Amino acid sequence: MEIHKISANKPYVVSTINEDTQVLRERFNDWGYLYIKGYIPLADCEGLLSAVLNECDPYIRRNASSLPHLEGQPFFETDPIWDEIYPKIQSLEAFHTFFHQQHVLNLMEIVAGAPAFVYPMKMARISTPRKIGFETPPHQDAHSHHAGPTMAGFWVALHDVSEAMGRVKVLPKSHRLGVRPVFNTQGVGGVQCEIYEDETTWHVSDVEAGDVLIFHSCTVHKAEPNTTSEAVRISVDTRFCDHGAAVFSTNLDPHHGWRIEGLDWPSIYSGWKNTQCQYYWRDYPGLF
Repeated sequence: MEIHKISANKPYVVSTINEDTQVLRERFNDWGYLYIKGYIPLADCEGLLSAVLNECDPYIRRNASSLPHLEGQPFFETDPIWDEIYPKIQSLEAFHTFFHQQHVLNLMEIVAGAPAFVYPMKMARISTPRKIGFETPPHQDAHSHHAGPTMAGFWVALHDVSEAMGRVKVLPKSHRLGVRPVFNTQGVGGVQCEIYEDETTWHVSDVEAGDVLIFHSCTVHKAEPNTTSEAVRISVDTRFCDHGAAVFSTNLDPHHGWRIEGLDWPSIYSGWKNTQCQYYWRDYPGLF
């Protein structure tokens, strides 16, 4: 199992949006991910972070450096505090529309090579300190999302993230070996995929607000533990594919709507000012 291996870290391979589209697409296909620094405007990240933190009060607030700071007991995904604040975050119009901005779609389409379909399921990640062992284990989205080969993840750092806060690590080129066997384990999602004997080098870097990580559906990735005493890591992500590709029907539901009572689209949409990003998938042709 991966937890018994000695592994090494290398920094992410950095891409820039000014590179030729074909070069970026080939790099994604080669490494299984793209890491683009500073792609999302800082104002967008700050605006969404402020909105999320407003819903996290009083459990998480800003410290003197304006970074998320834990005020009480630590928690992780599915704990009572998380279940209390998460429906409020999911109801934020700015959270969902964040991924439908044209510059975000443009980046998705570079990877997809076609118009992109953004999954309705949007996810906010809250990693508090003092929950070591409950971080997200190594996994593939191809398993958890029942995804086809063209699906990819789109992850955005809303603030600077250091090693101690728990970064996202990817296993380079792991997408080439397809979907792997899994076993139950502790941590977000409760499932870990197999790591093979020769896979000992992970890619990971400190990130800054606005950095984007895009990863193939079969690329193995995981979270490092948050080893700080009070800092909280908050990020957001979604999934996308080329429009018309197969999408499993559960990806049309709100994240954790299957287990949190009342977390459904009518509730989420009830306070929105604009309907443009509501129910946009109802006539999607590739559902199964």
